[in-house]
Amino acid sequence: MSAKTVLPAVAMTAVSMVLTLAVVVMWLGKAVPWPVAVVVGLGIDGGWLATLAYERRLAAQGDHNRTVTAVGWSFGLVATGVLVAHALTVEHSAAAWLAVTWLPIAAKALWLVHGLWERTALTPTALGAIRGIQQEARDEAAVARARLRAEAATEETRLTAVTAAGARVARVQATTAQTLSRAWSTLETARDGEDTGRALTSVTRYVTPGVTPRWDLPVWGPTEPVSALSLESAPALTDEALDVLIDEIRHSESPALSYREMASRFRAAGHSASEVRLRAAWKRVVA
Repeated sequence: MSAKTVLPAVAMTAVSMVLTLAVVVMWLGKAVPWPVAVVVGLGIDGGWLATLAYERRLAAQGDHNRTVTAVGWSFGLVATGVLVAHALTVEHSAAAWLAVTWLPIAAKALWLVHGLWERTALTPTALGAIRGIQQEARDEAAVARARLRAEAATEETRLTAVTAAGARVARVQATTAQTLSRAWSTLETARDGEDTGRALTSVTRYVTPGVTPRWDLPVWGPTEPVSALSLESAPALTDEALDVLIDEIRHSESPALSYREMASRFRAAGHSASEVRLRAAWKRVVA
């Protein structure tokens, strides 16, 4: 994976060194012998390459030296300065030469990016663990979203069913009220009718002479609730009395009765106790 950053840095470094050497030879070759110009160009490129190699060695050891880094950037700035000076002094194609003056700085920046890549690089095991964690988080999020959608759909279905049931109840109540209203109207018409009054008077006159009762309509409206009949329950037996009674019933025959027979005779005799209390008392007696 490091080839993605080291290969561009190596290519940019080679292009920058070749360009710097060529510019120094062309520029200084007119004023000094060309071997001297070659030595100057190689000196700039050699210093740049030496500091780069030392920086890479320190990076491989997990170390960093600011002085070496500063020297490396100084050689890069010198190479860029040479290219800029050459571009400004040439008579033809100055803009073209000026456009390539950034190559030494760009090469240095690419090596900086490669160093950052190496310092932040992870092993395949760590990357696999990270991908697994991310996948697990995505799975949990998807399950949570599906659960929320299912709960929302269920709630919507429940509300729809409740609303439909309420609507049906309202329709039944409206129909019932309409039927009762029509029945009430019929009763009231029959009560207020002249023929009905005479018929009722002729019937009640022979049963109770001198009395002509008025036929009242049945009450239709709010009524007072009838209180429930309260039945006096027999006082509950205490645990001691219940134990004595069960022991007497159990030993009323020989051999002693079983629990089922005892419970049947206990209730047949009119006594009352919960099944839990009865079994608890049986266990105390038998123990």
